[in-house]
Amino acid sequence: MNTAASFTRWLLAPIAAAALLAGCASQQGIVPSSAQLRDAASLGLSAEQAAAEVAPVAPQWWHALGDAQLDRLVDQALQGNPNLRMAQARVARALAAADGADAARGPQLNGAFDATHQRFTAKGMIPAPLAGRIEDTATLQLSGSWEIDFFGKHRAALDAALGNAQAAQADAAAARTLLSTNVVRSYVQIARLQEQRALAERALAQREAMLGLVRERAAAGLDGVLELRQSEGTVPEARQQLEAVNEQLALAQNALAALIGQPAQNPLRSPVQLAALQPLPEPQALPADLLGRRADIAAARWRVQAAGSEVDAARAQFYPNINLVAYVGLSSIGLNQLLSSGAQQWGIGPAVRLPIFDAGRLRANLRGRNADLDAAVESYNAAVIEAVHEVADQLASARSVALQRAQQQQALQAAESAYDIAGQRYRAGLSSHLQLLSAESAVLAQRRLDADLRARTLQAQVNLAQALGGGWQADAPQAR
Repeated sequence: MNTAASFTRWLLAPIAAAALLAGCASQQGIVPSSAQLRDAASLGLSAEQAAAEVAPVAPQWWHALGDAQLDRLVDQALQGNPNLRMAQARVARALAAADGADAARGPQLNGAFDATHQRFTAKGMIPAPLAGRIEDTATLQLSGSWEIDFFGKHRAALDAALGNAQAAQADAAAARTLLSTNVVRSYVQIARLQEQRALAERALAQREAMLGLVRERAAAGLDGVLELRQSEGTVPEARQQLEAVNEQLALAQNALAALIGQPAQNPLRSPVQLAALQPLPEPQALPADLLGRRADIAAARWRVQAAGSEVDAARAQFYPNINLVAYVGLSSIGLNQLLSSGAQQWGIGPAVRLPIFDAGRLRANLRGRNADLDAAVESYNAAVIEAVHEVADQLASARSVALQRAQQQQALQAAESAYDIAGQRYRAGLSSHLQLLSAESAVLAQRRLDADLRARTLQAQVNLAQALGGGWQADAPQAR
């Protein structure tokens, strides 16, 4: 009993000494982080100021557009895009780092076997009969150690690794949101350009018909060379505009093909109809819980948590490292004696390491971690300000485009009415075919503008869905 008590006192004495010496490495004069996280209220996102409750965006919000081909393309992009797979690889790397940090908190056990054929010096401290002889030495041993985390260094390192893993997962979710949004944007752009191409083809046919009419009038002496040359110039101009639309359409299709991972193929199985795409719901106010809906903000918040844990880990390095080490095995001179009786050896005891003078390395590291924390906090603040800015911009654009469409619809109706009147007058012999074609040009111009505004309406709704988080939902953090 006395032997056990004596061993316990011997084991705990260095630990107690380490606790008394813990203040030897000084942190004096190092200013902690002073940056403050912006909250929803400081950004004007309080529930009292919200005009209405804004429903969350559905995880697969693009289904509301009602286009099965678009749904297929988004699914294909989410499965095969290299950038998304790269983000998933970063998640796996961060999770592996978290597992490594967790493993550092546990005991370590190692096995070793050493065998040496050597000559012992005859002029040193080796006694006879070994002095000057050539012998084999061998050691077969198990050794273990356990660094007792009294000051939370490993716990803080694990928290930092978990924070970085959560940030990587949020980054991957943000990449998914961006990818799906880009696919929908490209699809709407293709729909707009296909409608613009049909209008450009109609405009070319109209210009060619007008040129034929002017030639007939010039031959009859009703128009001069000036009118003929002016009309001749409109045909190549219309062809150039049609070719420009074809170029934009080809580039948009190539961009969509690249997004789904098949850049050498036409991604569309059927033409895209702009009029067939259903409008998305449009909120009228900033949601009070916007900061909890966006994966990029969640990633920034997790990086703040990780940076704070890294500060804690840097602070804990000022305190002693306390290890419990032990070994048990066999050692002998001569391989034939390794497994014999009496070759056993063992040992157990604490090991304490205390930083006393390191030329300022620990203090510099702590100051650097504090600076990293300040940078992470301000990066988060910048992200939330940009998020609110994006939503406000998209809300303003959606409202403005709606007003523009209302005015443009009136202009389109007026142009179509004028065209109808011109048609009636032409059929009654009261106006020329040239006047009829001029009226049709005004209608075509308004229809091109109508297609642009309808596409802009959808684009604004798509951008707003992305700005509101793209349907991302935070997963509960995994406990360890």
